[in-house]
Amino acid sequence: MGYKRSTKVLSENGMSSMTDLVFLLLIFFLITSTLVNPNALKLLLPKSTGQVSAKATVSVSIKDWGDGNYSYHINGNENAVQFSEVEDELIELLQSEEDPTFSIYADESVPVKEVVAVMNIAKRNHYKVILATRPE
Repeated sequence: MGYKRSTKVLSENGMSSMTDLVFLLLIFFLITSTLVNPNALKLLLPKSTGQVSAKATVSVSIKDWGDGNYSYHINGNENAVQFSEVEDELIELLQSEEDPTFSIYADESVPVKEVVAVMNIAKRNHYKVILATRPE
């Protein structure tokens, strides 16, 4: 008795699942590429109730004296430095650091413009910045 199979196995590959996968990957990469902003400063903004994993070895304090006068203090030193000298001081203090990070302590009344000026120093020199806050 010779029994024959009446069905044959088709050797064609179905490509519909592959095109679905490629389409989903395309959508994923399009969405994620719009979220990337290469011009953003890398900031470590701590929550007021948590701790930051990075430890800053250097601090820059910005004190508001009123009438548009601001003083810059490195590592809590009572002697203020001019803003033009802040970058040189930071470069000198952070040149031997493996992961250079410094923190900014600013009075509440200091305008954002002054804080961003110090953040630009970090961006130019590829430093990380921690913006210090006080606990709630």
